[in-house]
Amino acid sequence: MYKFTPIIKKKVWGQENWVLSAVPGDESIVAEGPDRGKKITDIFPGQFPLLVKFIDAREDLSIQVHPNDELAARRHNCKGKTEMWYVIGASEGAHLLSGLKEQINPEKYVELVESGKITDVLCDYPVKAGDVFFLPAGRIHAIGGGCYIAEIQQTSNITYRIYDYGRLGLEGTPRPLHTQEAKDAIDYTVYPDYRTRYTPEKDKDIELVKCPFFTTDFLELTKPFSKGAQGGFLVVMCLEGEGTVNGIRMKAGEAALLLDEDLSIIPERTMKLLTSR
Repeated sequence: MYKFTPIIKKKVWGQENWVLSAVPGDESIVAEGPDRGKKITDIFPGQFPLLVKFIDAREDLSIQVHPNDELAARRHNCKGKTEMWYVIGASEGAHLLSGLKEQINPEKYVELVESGKITDVLCDYPVKAGDVFFLPAGRIHAIGGGCYIAEIQQTSNITYRIYDYGRLGLEGTPRPLHTQEAKDAIDYTVYPDYRTRYTPEKDKDIELVKCPFFTTDFLELTKPFSKGAQGGFLVVMCLEGEGTVNGIRMKAGEAALLLDEDLSIIPERTMKLLTSR
């Protein structure tokens, strides 16, 4: 099992903690053990497919969308970005945006962005700890201020910023928008609900998301838990509490990578985790 040195990204709206990354130029470094100092690219064959983050949003993030694999390959020679959010904590009144609530076309989209009214057609969800949202590439979305979120996504750093409330970046200049690039990336399909529904059950792994790029389960443990290796890799994110994972201590805000290993978790009191493969 490997733990990595966090990569902290300061943002105009708050902070991201990249706990597992193979994004070129931001590769995670093993933090301890005999492989300390090695990059994830040294221990994992090929490109590691997931980017794993903790996001602390003190202000609203920009409204954005990500391209799918086909569009990202054509424009940027990289993978697209499908992702998911697990809300770890939320202040009173915290919310996020996910998906369209009414049908629009590309021309209407441009009109709404230019008039500053794009939020009028987006679904706005009040959120609380435990809420889950799956965000396939092409879905317009934004995290609101007051949300603390675990994010699991494809290894890609391609974001099309649609609208940013006229905000200045950390350098004191307006952040660039990608209105036209996003126009062709958006999935204009309207769905009745964009929240992921699940029923928590203690001491059992509960599947939250299964898609072509990752499968993520939720664990709320009050006693030891074990599971046999399923081949390949397994990412473990600690959301709450602390304990040991395969004999190594883990606490909230940390992540670890298992490579073809059995999983063994011993919680101290209640421990909440996500596992992704």
